[in-house]
Amino acid sequence: MRFKTLALLFAVAGLAASQTPTLGLSDGFISLDTPTFSVQLVKDSQTLYSLTAKNSSFNFVPTDQMTLRQYNGNYHLGDITFRVRTLLFDVNNPGKSSLEIGSLGAPLEFNNIFTNRDATDTNDLCSLFDPYIGQDAGYVQVTPLLGTLPPLVVTPVGKSPLEGWRFLPEDTDTDTAYQSQTFEGLYEWQFHTLAYAQNEWANVTPWNVPTSAILDPGQTRTYGLQFNLAPSIREIENTLTAARRPVAVGLPGYILPMDQTAKLFLSSPTAVQNIAVSPPGALTWTANSDAVNKAWVGYSVTGITWGRSRLTITYTDGTVQTVHYYVTKAATAVISDLGNFLTTSQWFDNPSDPFHRSPSVISYDRSVNAIVKNDPRAWIPGLSDEAGAGSWLAATMKQFVQPNAAEVTKLEQFINQTLWGSIQNSDGSVKKSVFFYQPSLVPNYDYPSSIDWGNWWSWDQADSYATDRAYDYVHVTAAYWAMYRVARNYPSLVKVHNWQWYINQAVLTVVRMTAGDVGYADDGLMDETVIRFLLSDLQREGLKANATLVQSRMQTRAANWATERFPFGSEMAWDSTGQEGVYVWSKYFNDTTTAQNVINSIIAYQPAVAHWGYNGNARRYWDNIYGGKLQRIERQLHHYGSGLNALPLISHFESNPTDYYLLRVAYGGLSGPLSNIDQGGFASASFHSFEDTLMWDAYSGDYGPNFVGHSLGMGTVLIKHPDFGWQALGGNVVATSPTVMVQTRDSLRRRVFIAPIATLLELDAGAFEAVAYDPASHKVTVTIAAAAQSGAASAPQGRLVVTRTSTDSGSIALKPSPTLKKDAGAWIIPFASGTATATLIPA
Repeated sequence: MRFKTLALLFAVAGLAASQTPTLGLSDGFISLDTPTFSVQLVKDSQTLYSLTAKNSSFNFVPTDQMTLRQYNGNYHLGDITFRVRTLLFDVNNPGKSSLEIGSLGAPLEFNNIFTNRDATDTNDLCSLFDPYIGQDAGYVQVTPLLGTLPPLVVTPVGKSPLEGWRFLPEDTDTDTAYQSQTFEGLYEWQFHTLAYAQNEWANVTPWNVPTSAILDPGQTRTYGLQFNLAPSIREIENTLTAARRPVAVGLPGYILPMDQTAKLFLSSPTAVQNIAVSPPGALTWTANSDAVNKAWVGYSVTGITWGRSRLTITYTDGTVQTVHYYVTKAATAVISDLGNFLTTSQWFDNPSDPFHRSPSVISYDRSVNAIVKNDPRAWIPGLSDEAGAGSWLAATMKQFVQPNAAEVTKLEQFINQTLWGSIQNSDGSVKKSVFFYQPSLVPNYDYPSSIDWGNWWSWDQADSYATDRAYDYVHVTAAYWAMYRVARNYPSLVKVHNWQWYINQAVLTVVRMTAGDVGYADDGLMDETVIRFLLSDLQREGLKANATLVQSRMQTRAANWATERFPFGSEMAWDSTGQEGVYVWSKYFNDTTTAQNVINSIIAYQPAVAHWGYNGNARRYWDNIYGGKLQRIERQLHHYGSGLNALPLISHFESNPTDYYLLRVAYGGLSGPLSNIDQGGFASASFHSFEDTLMWDAYSGDYGPNFVGHSLGMGTVLIKHPDFGWQALGGNVVATSPTVMVQTRDSLRRRVFIAPIATLLELDAGAFEAVAYDPASHKVTVTIAAAAQSGAASAPQGRLVVTRTSTDSGSIALKPSPTLKKDAGAWIIPFASGTATATLIPA
């Protein structure tokens, strides 16, 4: 049976927008006060007009835009089945026969409208909201963009589960530009979803089991939402606890490689009665005794079946909570699969290609299992910009993470024949695309007639060959830098150029980018943390002239940012791209104010929730228009914002190693790029979050920058948590007394951070297998292998760099015992039969 009648009954909006106001603003408002909030309702419609915290001027509702949103077809907070006087509402069946409510939802309207606002107004006035689609434990957090104001936490009242999260379609041809780059749109808290699951979502596995509700004659059922004000973003979970809602904390998060044991901690007013998993057998779990705070109960969780899975926790009071996981292959195997797929399935070798794209790693369409040689968006088949450079960028960075001899050979061909001389000109400038639409210049090329070549993005040769976009230069820099690292630390793998050539090419690209005639060079740029790594390597190698040059160019940019309150500009009106670069150089040049502003900005749009897709997922919603196969404005899950915005967070945590909230969000973002990689090694640009889709995009698109974030920040992190005791994110703790023993299980095996002593261990060559830390003496023993994965190249020797990341009390500087030889800032550790052990003691 289809829910035809109920779809009309409960869909308050959905008609075409009219120019006749219907909201009733002209008839005035009702003002109400609670101990926490000042509230205004529209008198006629009883919808929310204003919501401010006491003693605050920040408004969670777009009051200043309401005259533009007062028509039929605009959703408002308070729209349910009928207009109501409070946020609690009753559904009553006055008839003589039972009714089945197949869908019931509460539209949520908060001020995420950036249209016609400058950067100051956007950051001062607007907020973003994200769900935890966790049934009775579900909630929505509404975080002001400043990141420092108290966030709103919307929780269920009674049995009002957050079962689904539906995008609300509105007219897009309005002054507020609904569903655009400046106004993502609004969403609905759905209490019941069966009507959608049986119709629009019929081909999709929804986040939660769809339900309906039966109303008998004369029966009334109450649904409601409660508004809570958290003191800060970091205290959202404490606010949930105070509201007597269940809370789940997953370490390292909810993206779970099969060779890692995750920890799940639950806190609830009542005890756990039952835990079930869907699909059956996808996860296993056992209770553990890790929690040192009696308010929490802990479980060890292991992934068995690749893909999405869900734990359903039932408490003794009948409350139901769902926790959403994504299981991958063993982490290093995922990286191996990625490298193989990129350099085989995505390898384009056609010497007669008129656009000089061969040989290269090129864009791919997973839905037809074919490379993308033609697309109206010139950059996608044109090897530049994010969605064209993404695949070769991921392929080269993979070699930094896990070098492979055959892959390095192909990428040397790409760099020597295609990157240098085709994508990049001899003066260091970088084209926006090498593919173009201009049939007169390539008369023998068959442009498919099925493609509409009339849009602005079907560039002609002049537009494609323009070199005025700074973002493109960073991708090229990253490729050279990654190959420098390979040539420096695995010299037998390279045959065409030595390490000096690669590092000089990286410098040439950075210098050309900052010569003064390249657009956006003064903005924070995606991936540009790699330039910070480049600068460090120049200094370590003693290349003083180039190091000074790169540093001076970066200092000029950072000095400009220090004069701005919101230096996060980009090509877009609002963006989550610039924060990474602004942070890395502000921190480097000791501008602590700007660096902290960046961290505050990021945590406002990158949440911590018990859901693999939203946890650590930075706000991105427009990039599928430019890089995806399914083109629409949509909250993207684990697009490149996840990996890149995690870099400032993990860096800030390493300098403040008791800020465990930052660590959790950072690790969620760094883990995100693993989930994009399927069982065959193909990496998608992002996951579609609309509940009628819930799948990975078919295009490889702009995945590359996401993998850069993963490559530069992922590692194993050892902490002693005040509630959960000794934990290793990215590793398995196998003993805690008297020495803490950790098996490293992260995808890189290149970084280990020991938080209690604020010490970072990094390998230029080799792979960590295990770490032992003695809390009493602070002695650290590391076990290193020549390779992290079968098929990866073996390092000729271990190269270990030790960094003290904080000067606060408790941090320790370590040195090898006995003393080892040093080369370019790295301790040299000889292998014996492919392994080595090194002991580090306080300096």
